[in-house]
Amino acid sequence: MPDRRSHRGPHPEDGELFAQSNWPRLRSAVFDYSWLLTRGYAEPSAMKIVGDRYELNARQRMAIARSACADAALEQRLARQVTAPDVAGQPLWLDGFNVLTTVEVALGGGVVLAARDGACRDIAGVHGTYRNVEETRPAIQVVGQTLQDVAPAECVWFLDSPVGNSGRLKAILLEIASSHGWPWRAELVQNPDPILIAAEPIVATADSVILDRCRHWFNLARPVIARVPTARVIPMT
Repeated sequence: MPDRRSHRGPHPEDGELFAQSNWPRLRSAVFDYSWLLTRGYAEPSAMKIVGDRYELNARQRMAIARSACADAALEQRLARQVTAPDVAGQPLWLDGFNVLTTVEVALGGGVVLAARDGACRDIAGVHGTYRNVEETRPAIQVVGQTLQDVAPAECVWFLDSPVGNSGRLKAILLEIASSHGWPWRAELVQNPDPILIAAEPIVATADSVILDRCRHWFNLARPVIARVPTARVIPMT
């Protein structure tokens, strides 16, 4: 069936699955899963142990997987993280769909996870085709306002060209940037991951694959989402 969603909002079950009464159980699951990863357990077997122990459904297990990390990964990610003053006057490369989708989810009232490494992640994701929703333009605007305060020399958005409608999103990004005089470029590439991993400039992403191997990263989604008073951020640790 075609994707006809007009919002990047919450899953119908999220109100119950991520209710505040469940936060202690979810946090304990993140702790235990991270503990097992630190001790060399494979991800599937570790998730089976933790998910069964805490009686988590598939969506909660996904949230745990996106919120946890081994101790070594946590230490390395924090060591490579930079702050807003470090970004000022420097080029910033953005993992486009990763950043934008999370902000759209925050604006749409969906669940945003404040993970163990401090990154903000969603449990929506983009699979195959990106659909512009009502939150798309407001999300770009609030990202732009945040970047205007951070003041990088230039922002380059990297978008996955195999994802449907990526070209349309590129046009929207450049249109909005032009209207505000923001120094943005947008590139359609087969796979942004290796580009961002090897990048000399600071990168903005919450993708753990990139965070574990890049030179420097900026936790852009966090200050952006702080500008969204209705954002539903779940503290997972």
